[in-house]
Amino acid sequence: MSSARNTPDADGTNPGRARTPAYKALYEQLRSSILTGQLGAGTRLPPSRTLAVETGLSRNTVLAAFEQLQAEGYITGRQGSGTYVAHLLPEQLLTSGSVSARAGAAPPSVSTTAKLSARGERLAMTRRVPLPSVLGRAPRGTSFLIGLPALDAFPREIWLSLYTERFRRSGVRLMRYDDPAGYRPLREAIAGYISTARGIHCRAEQVIITTGSQQALEFCARILLDPGDAAWLEDPGYLGARAALVSASARIIPVPVDRNGLDVDAGRMLEPRARLAVVTPSHQFPLGHTMTLERRLALIDWASTHDSWIVEDDYDAEFRYLGRPHAALMAIDSRQRVIYVGTFSKVLFPGLRLGYVIAPPDLVDGFLAAHLSTDMHAHVIDQAVVTDFIEQGHFARHLRRTRVLHRERQQELLRLAEPLGEQLRLVPSDGGLHLVGLLEAHRDDRAVAKNALRQGVHVWPLSNHYLRPEQMPALLLGYAGTTTEDMRHGIATLATVLA
Repeated sequence: MSSARNTPDADGTNPGRARTPAYKALYEQLRSSILTGQLGAGTRLPPSRTLAVETGLSRNTVLAAFEQLQAEGYITGRQGSGTYVAHLLPEQLLTSGSVSARAGAAPPSVSTTAKLSARGERLAMTRRVPLPSVLGRAPRGTSFLIGLPALDAFPREIWLSLYTERFRRSGVRLMRYDDPAGYRPLREAIAGYISTARGIHCRAEQVIITTGSQQALEFCARILLDPGDAAWLEDPGYLGARAALVSASARIIPVPVDRNGLDVDAGRMLEPRARLAVVTPSHQFPLGHTMTLERRLALIDWASTHDSWIVEDDYDAEFRYLGRPHAALMAIDSRQRVIYVGTFSKVLFPGLRLGYVIAPPDLVDGFLAAHLSTDMHAHVIDQAVVTDFIEQGHFARHLRRTRVLHRERQQELLRLAEPLGEQLRLVPSDGGLHLVGLLEAHRDDRAVAKNALRQGVHVWPLSNHYLRPEQMPALLLGYAGTTTEDMRHGIATLATVLA
């Protein structure tokens, strides 16, 4: 990294570069080493005191060089950890290679194809199907889209009335900037609801409103993980959670799931000191199993022992059709290791883009800082309308109606699929919005899904959700947002595709 010929002198000048301030010379030397790759991304720089001794400079000179590099985005500092070369350099955001060339780096190669970073490539791999089908814009026909509630049963007239009245009464006030934690009355309403429905006793101050559960997962990964930290992820698991971990440059540890939920013992064997675990204990996504109390207690014990965190994604707990919903993992956590993530996308409609985090008190400031660094806060008017929807009793009534409707649609799908036998064996579920349909062992579920989409029927391959090579061919079929008529057409088409 250093050269005797170009090392700055302690008197503030450089013998080879007259009138160049010492901090500037050191800055240019370090910057050149970064741009040429001599100091790779993530490399930890020597402490300022050590570098001052090595170069013969004052510590203030070294600190000045570090400050300049950090201000320009070449290095990042971590409290109590040190100073590191940034993973994304300023030059990577530019289209011209002139800056790199001036610093002595080789000019970028000319290419007609856009190149992603290694992290970008990993992130892209979390989405293996065309984006339009993810968003529900499949070809005209039947869509067994997963994660979609019965939108045809949503009380749109009531919603429109609440929205109009709320905007009339307080539109100007709600058009201003708001608390990054979210609209206070909604946070209070969520705290009250979550206490009754999920057994979680918290204060409104612990509730942070997000633009959907995906942003909540991104925040969790961002404030709890450093690049390279290990994180447990259910396998098979939720692609959104995988994407959040990839964005945080985490080292993902795929932990197998069985009928009892996440296998905590397997996780301990694979990586006992993981920093984070992302789980869906009430209704495992995508298999639909419920984590047993024994596994839940073991998971909390693991997190407490290793000073780790658990992110509980409770994405569809409201839709349980047999008995009362199981208590949330956070409700039995006396050691404050669980962060709870909830969403309104499944109980109201996905286009609303509202979710929430319930954080242990010590983490609230971190979540607020993460929110301020992105979009500051979720849409305030939408938050106010949701508050009115809850407080006026519409939310509870809508949940009661849709629970009945969703259960009826699940039963109808099971009945319609019976003639397919072993070609597509649907597994009944106590709750949720989709079913797993097991295929014969020789089938390729991705090929089946692709062929079905060509016929206008959207189903989802289970293998997309696995990280380990052990996979069972299966399809995920969303039923909650599919009418009986569309189910009949969809199953008939699948019968043709499978034949």
